[in-house]
Amino acid sequence: MRTIVFIGLNKSGSSREAVKAANELGYVTVVFTDQEKQIEQRSEYMDVHQLTLVDTSNLEELKNQIYLLQQRGNEVVIITSFVAKYVHIASTLADEFCDNYVSTKAISIMEDKEKTRTFFARQSFTPRFKLVTKDVQLPFALTYKKLKFPVVVKCPSSTGSKDVLFAATMRELERKVGKLRTKYPDETIIIEEYVDGEQYLVEVLVTNWKILIGVIIKQEITKGKRFIVTGYGVLAEVPSYLEESLLDVIEKIVSSLDIKNGAFHLELRLTENGWKLIESNPRISGGAMNKMIQAAFGYNLVEETLMMLAGGVPSLEKRTNNYVFTQYVILENKGILEKVTGKERAMATPGVVEVYVKPKSGTYVTPPLSMGHRYAYVIARGNTLEEAQSIAKHAANELTFHLRIE
Repeated sequence: MRTIVFIGLNKSGSSREAVKAANELGYVTVVFTDQEKQIEQRSEYMDVHQLTLVDTSNLEELKNQIYLLQQRGNEVVIITSFVAKYVHIASTLADEFCDNYVSTKAISIMEDKEKTRTFFARQSFTPRFKLVTKDVQLPFALTYKKLKFPVVVKCPSSTGSKDVLFAATMRELERKVGKLRTKYPDETIIIEEYVDGEQYLVEVLVTNWKILIGVIIKQEITKGKRFIVTGYGVLAEVPSYLEESLLDVIEKIVSSLDIKNGAFHLELRLTENGWKLIESNPRISGGAMNKMIQAAFGYNLVEETLMMLAGGVPSLEKRTNNYVFTQYVILENKGILEKVTGKERAMATPGVVEVYVKPKSGTYVTPPLSMGHRYAYVIARGNTLEEAQSIAKHAANELTFHLRIE
């Protein structure tokens, strides 16, 4: 029984799409989860052949579960994760139990913001930055003269914009560094220049040193207490100067990290001084990413990623070529969700591909402090990016979240 083991699984998004793709490719799907709720809701995961409750942070416990699978006759072909915090541990397990075609070392660097900044410190695409180690006392003087306000303060291991904070003054900087230090007392804090410019996301597959650009997306960012991406515009046609300059950055990253095979996405800003790398992640983006790529180009990126992980040759040949825009919905108030209305009207809007509402009635919802606080999305196609954007935003405005304010 050719088996793929997935570490961690979200109810929706790229990780769930990957399990479905594995199923369709004929693999036995095994998911190791630490979420008891998923075990209780077993009937909602029929595309998972085996769902096992395990401490996913315990490497030895995960190894024991894989040994059990092998003893039962499962041929473990791939061990992987499409959930941010498990990508490295999955690759570590793959090194031991199966042919691992990706680099665990590269994954370790890409998933950690401190390692990424340090590794690429001399590259022109790296913003100016300063590391504040746990032994530095507060308040401190910002002696690194090349770094000027405003700045961004980050925790190296956090994901989903949870711990990315903006600071415009020294007083604000010290307060926000102190806030992160209280939350993460043993971690280094990154202070880096705030770079202005349009932000893009690029999905990349590497197969036998060949770089395949899956998609280039122009992002819309809503800046409140956190930087939240609320809009994704898939470029069906990419200006040559944009693609060529991005490819130059990608080639430097791939060669520096010695990535023969891999899957990752980059978030970059186009500034007056060229591209600046905001962050790298050794996996496909979560949320609606796989579905918006399918709506635009007709291929399934997570399926092609699994092909690469199994030692095959993925193909990102476009079957269609549509402009697509995905609009996420965030809320201004917090409270208990009573109901969401307007979904049918949104879905009936010409050009809309999908409408997805995440929380169920009774869920406590809040203004966004992370990407996880985006509560719905609308995917729309158009003849131009502007048309797709207009359709998605109009349909998203049809959704009304009815809250009981407490």
